[in-house]
Amino acid sequence: MARTRKGVIAAAGALSLAALVLTGCAGNNGNPLSNDSGSKGSSGTITVGSAAFPENAILAYIYADALSDAGVKTDVKANIGQRDRYIAALKNDEIQLVPEYTGNLLQFLDSTSKVSSSDEVYSALQTAVKNGGGGKLDAGKAEVLDQAPGQDADSYNVTKKFSDDNHVTSLADLKNVKGELKVAANPEFATRPYGIPGLKSTYGVSATLTPINDSGGANTLKALLDGSVQLADIYSSDPSIAKNNLVTLADPQHLIAAQNVVPLISSKVASAKVKDTLNKVSAKLTTDQLSDMLKKSYNDKEASDQIAKEWVKANGF
Repeated sequence: MARTRKGVIAAAGALSLAALVLTGCAGNNGNPLSNDSGSKGSSGTITVGSAAFPENAILAYIYADALSDAGVKTDVKANIGQRDRYIAALKNDEIQLVPEYTGNLLQFLDSTSKVSSSDEVYSALQTAVKNGGGGKLDAGKAEVLDQAPGQDADSYNVTKKFSDDNHVTSLADLKNVKGELKVAANPEFATRPYGIPGLKSTYGVSATLTPINDSGGANTLKALLDGSVQLADIYSSDPSIAKNNLVTLADPQHLIAAQNVVPLISSKVASAKVKDTLNKVSAKLTTDQLSDMLKKSYNDKEASDQIAKEWVKANGF
């Protein structure tokens, strides 16, 4: 992911939610790492980062709150940006922990990987992280802990009208659609294996990208609903899919790999207590819970840190 990823039909609602994606999830304005000079991992504090969408910020606060309750000093730097930025921050010791998604992280670290099931992806990811992911991490200095049963994957979505008019319920059906196909997604979708290149190589479908940098949020949804694009990459746990009666296209060739939530952590702070606490968090995180937390974020406008506190308390940490 990551990555949310983040009513929304009306223009005002879309703009409001877009603001939430950019600012509400983090409690930080501008660059959340801008005031970190000289404090890299120096105080015994684990700094938890997040990508720039609400679900990931909520998970970062969950990690931080659970660790704090276990007696570990933590800080949160949410809303850092896309994967390239926060992985660099982890490598540079600006942060020491970040919630991740197994399939997308694996493809980021090893673009040659072809595995797709949860267990295969997790095993390959452990190896890729250990080996440093082609230099994107330092070999032997980071690790992934237990993966959660909960997943939040990229998913291709169309409107119900487009699905009915074109008899499309699967990515494989797209090759029979006449006319141009545009996909709204983050800019990196142009090169990701599960993005535009994967549509062509796996399904024989030619499409062009309409880059919208909100991780499947309000502006991406608006482009789909107003017909500017025919497909939109929206995270599978996003409540806007059900709310707007969107059709998530089946992926019979497993273009999109499993996307279990997993902690990515600097090995230097991965003590037995830290690992045990985070593994207990992962064991309790389900896909339904991810969706419920996003409903609180999008529909009820609850702050990410408050949603996290509620989850941590409800789950006995």
